[in-house]
Amino acid sequence: MAKYETMLVTNATLDEEASAALVGKFKSLIEANGTIDSVDEWGKKRLAYPINDQNEGIYTVIKFTSNPDFPAELDRVYKITEGVLRSIIIAEEE
Repeated sequence: MAKYETMLVTNATLDEEASAALVGKFKSLIEANGTIDSVDEWGKKRLAYPINDQNEGIYTVIKFTSNPDFPAELDRVYKITEGVLRSIIIAEEE
């Protein structure tokens, strides 16, 4: 098991329920394949540059522990999910 950190930027035009459901989807996916260590909701922030004609995004940081092959699957799901503007997954140093 390895430790990872992922940052997710979702579309700010989604209402609170839709945004929470989107983040909840990823939380349950991570819990099914590992354990969540912490979730940090940063809230709505202005983007440094427009992404898909959006100037704001909702930031969420999730720290989790999983098998080394899971982050590739998580990244694939991020890319095919509508409402996700940007995402990154980082392996933490031991």
